[in-house]
Amino acid sequence: MNSSVTTEKQLAQLDRALDAGTLGDVAGIVGDLSPGDVAYLITSYPPRIRQVIWSLLEPEQEADVLNELPEDLRNQFLVEMEPKALALIVGQLDDDDVADILHDLPDSITEQVLGIMDETDRTRLATVLAFPDDVAGGLMSTDTISIRADLTLDVVMRYLRRHAEIPQNTDSIMVVNREDHFVGILPIRILLVTDPSQSVREMMLTNRDAIPAQLPAAEVARLFERNDWISAPVVDEQNRLLGRITIDDVVDVIREEADHSLTSLGGIGEDEDTFATVMQTAPRRAVWLGINLITAFIASSVINLFQDTIEKVVALAVLMPIVASMGGVAGTQTLTVLIRGLAMGQLNTRNQRWLVAREALVGMANGLLWAIVVAAAASVWFDDWTLGLVIAAAMMINLMTAGLAGAVIPLTLKRLGIDPALAGGVVLTTVTDVVGFLSFLGLAAIFYG
Repeated sequence: MNSSVTTEKQLAQLDRALDAGTLGDVAGIVGDLSPGDVAYLITSYPPRIRQVIWSLLEPEQEADVLNELPEDLRNQFLVEMEPKALALIVGQLDDDDVADILHDLPDSITEQVLGIMDETDRTRLATVLAFPDDVAGGLMSTDTISIRADLTLDVVMRYLRRHAEIPQNTDSIMVVNREDHFVGILPIRILLVTDPSQSVREMMLTNRDAIPAQLPAAEVARLFERNDWISAPVVDEQNRLLGRITIDDVVDVIREEADHSLTSLGGIGEDEDTFATVMQTAPRRAVWLGINLITAFIASSVINLFQDTIEKVVALAVLMPIVASMGGVAGTQTLTVLIRGLAMGQLNTRNQRWLVAREALVGMANGLLWAIVVAAAASVWFDDWTLGLVIAAAMMINLMTAGLAGAVIPLTLKRLGIDPALAGGVVLTTVTDVVGFLSFLGLAAIFYG
């Protein structure tokens, strides 16, 4: 059965049980779901219902469900827990998932939780917590099986059988020397079909580069995408093996990057909760509304400079939105392309100039095309060919500027350490509005005196 259909059925069943007040039925529905499905259901309801669903979870479900929830929502449940209960929950998770949770908690709570854990778990966690959560070291898990190159495959097989289970997504065994320096990998597929008398040194792959612990998470995701990896080793500056990153962690990074790109264009954070309260949502959005208001005042001040001209030629007021709107759309198209290129790591010093020049030429070409169309329409509409020439020239200027600004703005913001996805749209709108109004009204003032 299609998963989306199944989810809709689950939501419908849950709605009926909640409306009827039969918490036993709710608990039964929730208990049969995977942690990911439970997390999805929790995020699909307003706060009051979320608390009801959470209270009905079995203790063994809580850890896995928490790991699937968005950060903001997860923290709402975590801050209400006692440190002992929290330590019990995180003890069921992989250390990279625990690190993600502890990174988001106040230091005082983190210290309490670590103090309750046993020394082995605490040491493993300390390795991951030493790194920010947006680099490879923060993504990695330390549950790595490593071996020496001088062993035979038979010895390796016997070593593996001593484990009650091997870590999830283990497709390769890490090969290290006596100083724990990474030297290669032994894929499981090779281990299973090769003569057991062969040595690890003979069968291991040495062409797999390890991931530096400080590599940004976005770069890690691109490496996994290009190479179709399931897991990859992580090393420190001395090439000592620290742990490994698995595909499930990378999927989370890709999803977060996609959410960030989408929500940032709207001036909201990637952790924006669909069912957050009014008091949580309004302040977050108010910030960018305020910034937009400032830019609107800037554009309005430009219009005010030509008040006399507008009074003489009323048609200018009718046609002004066309110039600004076309510039805004053209600039947004370019901005989107550049932001996507930056996100995918495609842009560098060698190709940036070419891309900026291309977008300027695209703006010129589209500016010429639509200038002719708009000029003809305006001339016929108002029976004024001078007005047609004015708006045509303004259209050309604004679309060329929009193409150039849409390319230059994200590159400049990136160099300044400002997120282009978040701030680029506001800056671009200001530029296209100001240039559009200034060129259109300025030319009109010249031609109409």
